[in-house]
Amino acid sequence: MIIGIDIRVLGSKNHSGVQEYTENLLAAMLPLDPLIQYKLFYTSFRNSIRDYSWFHLPNVSMHQFKIPNQLLFYCSRFFGRPYVDKMIGGVDAFFSPHFIITALSPQVRRITTFHDLSFEQFPEFFSWKQWLWHQFIQPAWQARFSEKIVAVSGSTKQDLSHRYHIDPARIIAIHSGVGSQFRPLPAEAVADFKKRKNLPARYILFLGTLEPRKNIAGLIRAFDALKKMPGHDDLHLVITGTRGWLDKGIFRQADISPYRNVIHFYEHPHDFERPWYYNGAELFVYPSFFEGFGFPPLEAMACGVPVIASNTSSVPEVVGDAGILVNPYYISELTLACNAVLGDSMLREDLIKKGFARAKLFTWRAAAEKTLEVIKSAIT
Repeated sequence: MIIGIDIRVLGSKNHSGVQEYTENLLAAMLPLDPLIQYKLFYTSFRNSIRDYSWFHLPNVSMHQFKIPNQLLFYCSRFFGRPYVDKMIGGVDAFFSPHFIITALSPQVRRITTFHDLSFEQFPEFFSWKQWLWHQFIQPAWQARFSEKIVAVSGSTKQDLSHRYHIDPARIIAIHSGVGSQFRPLPAEAVADFKKRKNLPARYILFLGTLEPRKNIAGLIRAFDALKKMPGHDDLHLVITGTRGWLDKGIFRQADISPYRNVIHFYEHPHDFERPWYYNGAELFVYPSFFEGFGFPPLEAMACGVPVIASNTSSVPEVVGDAGILVNPYYISELTLACNAVLGDSMLREDLIKKGFARAKLFTWRAAAEKTLEVIKSAIT
């Protein structure tokens, strides 16, 4: 059995949840069956891909082409050529960890992962360039012509079925995992990290892409209201992540806050730093309007940090009863939840205990095994 895999997403400069999914899923999946041959397809006209250890497995071969991605997109979109499977020497199936335009021979089975349909559900959260791009790559077409679709949550599966009229039997919901690096770290080492990064002693943390969909402006307003309550004089808000589109409104909201001096923005942390940010926090808050899965709440729970998150889309699937779920459109609800967790030690301990147990349910090994079964089922 020969399986082609599109790893072009790993060449993106901005680290995203899609990249994290691809890295961790393939690291767990490729070693599972040494009798399966994997052909990894990528282009490196400008951006290079880091050297992952699983590139060097005996059943893995790399197929690099110095072709501009945009040129390949246009040719695939308008001419249906070149056939990528023929470029890499032939495959039985082709797996795309993200919907990217890819021309394939008619006999090749196509398996595609869909992470979310936020661009369909909330077009107002995207720039016009992003909107045009999603129209160009035709995700609905890619979904309809995929033999099997992997959805990273039941919520995404439901969206695909309803919006694109896909038979639910062709869509398999497979939850992502959480890395082993997300765990409680020694208190002294965490204190040293906070000192090096100039982090405040007590802070609420948000970690994720800085974009309107994440409702960070709403979090800042909730923080303003929280600071007016007793017991939070020394509390800060730390916001860290990659800057996304339409992020200026987030900074404007921080600028007009009466507590702007205790609202801190940090550049997106390196992968190895993220567990340290979580471990240093009093509370993790994720008030996103819409998610396809939602890695950060899961990572925070695995690190032993109490979580408050939105009750929308896929987030309840991830958090379950291990966090407090709130309506992201009601700022007062978010404020009261933060006040409750910060002021009640028994509630905090209960959430931390439940969070540990919940996080253990999400493993990359399980995600990899289920995904490989889906790919095999598309061939047989």
